[in-house]
Amino acid sequence: MFETEQINIALEIQQYCGDQGLPPPIIQWNWIPFSGHWGISTPFFQTAAQEAKAGKKINISQRAQEIAQSVASHFQNRPEFERVEAVNGYLNLYYSTNEFARRVVDEVLSNGVRFGRGEARGKRVMVEFSQPNTHKAFHVGHLRNVILGDAVSSILEFAGFDVVRANYYGDIGLHVIKWLWNYLKFHEGEEPSGDMVQWLGKIYAEADQRYEEDPAVQEEVRALFGRWDRGDPEIVALWEKTRTWSLEAFDRLYQMLGVRFDHVYFESEVEESGKQLVAGLIKQGIARDERPEGAVIVPLDDLAGTKDKFRVLVALRSDGTSLYATKDLSLAIKKFEEFNLDTSIYVIDVRQSLYMQQIFKTLELMGYDWARNCYHLAYEIVNLPGNVTMSSRDGTIVLLEDLLREATSRALEIVQQKNPELPQGVKEDIAKTVAFGAIKYSMLSRDNTKIVTFDWNSALDFNGQAAPYIQYAYVRANSILKKTEKKLSDNLAVSYPLNQAEIELIELISRFPGEVQRAAKEYRPLYLSTLAFELARSFNDFYNQCPVLQAEEPIRSFRIRLTTAAKQTIHNCLEVLGIRAPEIM
Repeated sequence: MFETEQINIALEIQQYCGDQGLPPPIIQWNWIPFSGHWGISTPFFQTAAQEAKAGKKINISQRAQEIAQSVASHFQNRPEFERVEAVNGYLNLYYSTNEFARRVVDEVLSNGVRFGRGEARGKRVMVEFSQPNTHKAFHVGHLRNVILGDAVSSILEFAGFDVVRANYYGDIGLHVIKWLWNYLKFHEGEEPSGDMVQWLGKIYAEADQRYEEDPAVQEEVRALFGRWDRGDPEIVALWEKTRTWSLEAFDRLYQMLGVRFDHVYFESEVEESGKQLVAGLIKQGIARDERPEGAVIVPLDDLAGTKDKFRVLVALRSDGTSLYATKDLSLAIKKFEEFNLDTSIYVIDVRQSLYMQQIFKTLELMGYDWARNCYHLAYEIVNLPGNVTMSSRDGTIVLLEDLLREATSRALEIVQQKNPELPQGVKEDIAKTVAFGAIKYSMLSRDNTKIVTFDWNSALDFNGQAAPYIQYAYVRANSILKKTEKKLSDNLAVSYPLNQAEIELIELISRFPGEVQRAAKEYRPLYLSTLAFELARSFNDFYNQCPVLQAEEPIRSFRIRLTTAAKQTIHNCLEVLGIRAPEIM
């Protein structure tokens, strides 16, 4: 915010220094930590150092202070600044509080839903997320990946990047063959009915239990795997049909969550190219073929000259069948070739950290410079209360659809208590908005690398750091604005001493564009989820301390504009996190 003004001031400083016979300074603006006043600061040590290099005998710190004082004198008595000072070699410019407030509010209202959006950067980023395995249940353990990937995609897009949202389905492998074996043996001819995700998950859980308990089953599954690998038409046809069931079930869940993808990949489409790639690695001397006794491996530490950093990547099984690495190497190349990417982000479980580094290092050894632009965005698991880790195998799972239904039911009870006179359909829509927001925020308001233990009371808290609290602040602002009778005043100057609650609210609003860029740079939605809560809390303080509709003019008009700006900023902040803000609750 205020970038144009800062550029103009920097140019003026450079012109002034030139007129004074000083070396042209490199202006690096930094916001002064907020303490009730808004200010920017830039140092002059580099300018003083340039003079020293030119042969002047000077104390650089002392000379930097002298230059800062000279520049400060040039900016004295300027109406846009409340205070100008030189401190320890820094020029500090403090904006006029009322002028800053006016400009912030004007910028929000003039940009609306675009407030905080960055200029196009001309950089293309792919975010690969979700990556569910077909033929398995979609449970709450998968939810954090989807929510995190969707939020990071939205943040990057809002920050000015060209974003490609990609999903990578695990549609082949041992888990699929186990499912197909169990289906042929015990469910042949059955069609999914009712809850398709639950039905698919039930068959997989049965298959896994039988596989683990009976060595004979393992032999039969291996035989079926061989038929699949040889392209047996009967098995391939069954796989295609049952895969479609999974994809339809997943698509319904994505629609419920408001998540979209621009491109979809399948493991099956990169399996053969992956095997060919591994053959090439063997010829290049990057991979070592230890078959039939062993597998095909890439001795990364030996090749990279490191010790116990990358270890060994297994690229192909001893029987010639593919592994995740076989396909991931091929997929990475396919991504960059198809989309001409600048960066590729992988949203994957933190437990895969070593594996992802192995993939990136192997690509680098293959000569792909862009391998350095691959980034593993790691996240921790989601636990049930009692620290029970969710697993498709042992049954300790909560299906996503069950969670969404339960959340909506609980939210509906709260909405009915708060607004019993609303039509039932409206209450149900609000409940869904609140429920889905609560679930998403509970995942995004914690650091990616921290374990989340899902808890209903904290997720649906209307008085704490939770989505319903933030959504309710938005609704409260909307309620005030509904009672206004005339349209907003244009570019209204602030002609009264601002209340501290107003100043703090304006400060948080002004931070939104910068926090978008910071969250995009570090791939951390946490910054925006925290800001959303702080905005809501600050707006509630403003609401309680500063009368809006009952205030005298011109205070009333400015506070209406400030309420509108706060509402818009909360909306934009939630929107970029993938959370809707209801108009009423």
